[in-house]
Amino acid sequence: MNDYELLYPVLESLGAGGWARVLREQLAGAFDARTHGDLLKWRAAVDELPIVKPSSVNLRDTVSIGNSADLSGQQLQQLVSGLQKLHPWRKGPYQLFGVDIDTEWRSDWKWDRLKPHIAPLRNRMVLDIGCGNGYHCWRMLGAGARLVIGVDPTLLSVMQFQSLYKLYGAEAPIHLLPIGVEQLPAEMKLFDTVFSMGVLYHRRSPIDHLLELKGCLRPGGELVLETLVVEGGQGNVLFPESRYAQMRNVWFLPSCDLLMAWMHRCGFKNVKLCDVTRTTVAEQRSTEWMRFNSLRDFLDPGDDALTCEGLPAPVRAIVVANID
Repeated sequence: MNDYELLYPVLESLGAGGWARVLREQLAGAFDARTHGDLLKWRAAVDELPIVKPSSVNLRDTVSIGNSADLSGQQLQQLVSGLQKLHPWRKGPYQLFGVDIDTEWRSDWKWDRLKPHIAPLRNRMVLDIGCGNGYHCWRMLGAGARLVIGVDPTLLSVMQFQSLYKLYGAEAPIHLLPIGVEQLPAEMKLFDTVFSMGVLYHRRSPIDHLLELKGCLRPGGELVLETLVVEGGQGNVLFPESRYAQMRNVWFLPSCDLLMAWMHRCGFKNVKLCDVTRTTVAEQRSTEWMRFNSLRDFLDPGDDALTCEGLPAPVRAIVVANID
């Protein structure tokens, strides 16, 4: 599994020793088995995975670790059994020793949309807020990042990441922390690139979230923001009265113009709208590895331009910006 003891001295060397000390306490609390009834079961699933040195690894074009010839028949059974016990798999896809994990989201499509527009990640310090099981973190590592830290408080996602790290089979400068963005140190100014994808609309105060992201960046650093948006001009924003596409925790869906105005108001520079894409049932759907309801079930069955609540169906925008 990922050994956080490797992270602490790195943070110390970067002048973030205070964060390292706080983080030890946060991680101890997050991984206390009393905090989640399934944690021991998930840990056992990760322990069940075989320890095999992969003959090949590809993180640049996909997330692929090993191939089927690396495993015996028994090891393959152990692999599939352990990974299935970590259901549902939402972010991916992954190819692991010949096992294709067809996740709910085609997260590689989002990566393909954003990568032509961002600063090269080679030798950069990268933070991924709300990273799920860390699919994009692996792609960032494959793009040459010097250090990748993802944060996501969902313990199942963290354990899925731990399974990938174990199968990767070597120490790597990539870590997923089971904490929320609000638990990060304020104004740490540590990272060259910060990603926030699929998070802004879950925050009760989008302005405060933008300021939190800004505080994580070094001078000259880049924010890569992806979020749900609606059509309209600078004054247009959707505030769902209850649910949006069956999600309870959706607060503000701004127009692209309003989103960019928020970012300018928060002090971001060179704000650029890179992509606007409607989410389809080809990009988000139920699979063998995510057997619960998905986007098709959250849309109006008679009009896929609307959610089941009668609101505009999901459209996502990618915006990049810098700070001084």
